Amino acid sequence: MDAVAFVLEQLKEKADATYLKGMARFGIDSSRALGVKLPEIRKLAKIIKKDHELALALWDTQIHEARMLASMIAEPKQVTPELMDKWAGDFYSWDICDQVCGNLFDRTPFAIDKAVEYSSHQEEFVKRTGFVLMAEYAIHNKTAPDEVFLNLFPIMEREAWDNRNFVKKAINWALRQIGKRNNILKVNAINTARNIYNQSSKSAKWIAKSAIDELISK
Repeated sequence: MDAVAFVLEQLKEKADATYLKGMARFGIDSSRALGVKLPEIRKLAKIIKKDHELALALWDTQIHEARMLASMIAEPKQVTPELMDKWAGDFYSWDICDQVCGNLFDRTPFAIDKAVEYSSHQEEFVKRTGFVLMAEYAIHNKTAPDEVFLNLFPIMEREAWDNRNFVKKAINWALRQIGKRNNILKVNAINTARNIYNQSSKSAKWIAKSAIDELISK
């Protein structure tokens, strides 16, 4: 049995039919899923450790949990801009998008450039990727200078009109997460949110109100 077949067998053994049925309640597209909970996938990733070639092969299976696992065992140093484009173009569910961004994409040298590039993309999940990357980079890159994030606020303001659920939620997340880094970014995030609130679209007002409520409370 080859490595891919072995991993898929491991995932199938951990599949939970009840969990699979309930994935839809969280807005997850389960059409390609087995029904394996995230902690179980993480346990398997710790056993496998980093294996970039296996990650690529698992991604190509198109199985939901195999792709989640791929994002955990892929090697950030071997990720190219072309691979990011390919995987982002394959996203069809918010959880896959978020896991790949938070486990892998945000650890590459191309994270911010790709965040900016994807932020104006027409496809919903690619565009979400741009803003999730901003949020995850703010969480994980503790030494990034403020200037990196200050340059992202105008992009959030520019795209706040987009009322697609998975886009507006990602913009809101990026705005809040960057604002939590320090007081300078917090003030700029609140000012950006106020500018967004003055836009006419419903999505802009939702993004702004949620962000302002959380940032001011902190």
